[in-house]
Amino acid sequence: MAAAGEPVREWSSEKLHSEELPKKDVIAFLQQHASEAFLAEHKLLGNIKNVAKTAKKEHLIAAYEKLFQSKRFKGKDNVEEVTKEVKDLTVNEEKASEAKQEEVVDDGPPKYTKSILKKGDKTNFPKKGDTVHCWYTGTLEDGTVFDSNIPTSSKKKKAAKPLSFKVGIGKVIRGWDEALLTMSKGEKAKLEIQSEWAYGKKGQPDAKIPPNAKLFFEVELVTID
Repeated sequence: MAAAGEPVREWSSEKLHSEELPKKDVIAFLQQHASEAFLAEHKLLGNIKNVAKTAKKEHLIAAYEKLFQSKRFKGKDNVEEVTKEVKDLTVNEEKASEAKQEEVVDDGPPKYTKSILKKGDKTNFPKKGDTVHCWYTGTLEDGTVFDSNIPTSSKKKKAAKPLSFKVGIGKVIRGWDEALLTMSKGEKAKLEIQSEWAYGKKGQPDAKIPPNAKLFFEVELVTID
């Protein structure tokens, strides 16, 4: 027998698994009786129709059973615990999203070539997530320089700093990400990068890089953090 204030189980296990019971009914029950934190944890917050589109019946049945096991009904979660659980859930989802963004898609053979202009120490190679510091000059196929961070005067040299970024996680074009992971500290190389691993069909109008452009870079890997 349910305690005072607790909802009564509406469906047996057989009924829950029956095709006659629509997902929307289970979601409606859970949203009516479960605590906010419980709903957030099981991703059941929001419009019932929208939740029904993404939630699987097995997931809803598990949540229904869990609700009666844990007795996390409306009004029974401590406010601070609710806040913490929802916050933790948001943080975990953000981390999962970041991890997904950092994944490099394997779409066939490499779309760049590298020619070594100056050998590095052949010992210190960057790993994914390391911060690299580089001097570079980028040109189009016709030799037009579209970008460079190499100072052109002695005055500028004193104030100039190499480009710094975390390598291998999509902070720069893929051709750079892939090539720099093969370079050692002190190495200078010429990169020829196909458009698919550069700026693709859209190009980079602000930098005067046309669509489908093959790019050439001279890159020097100065240091690795």
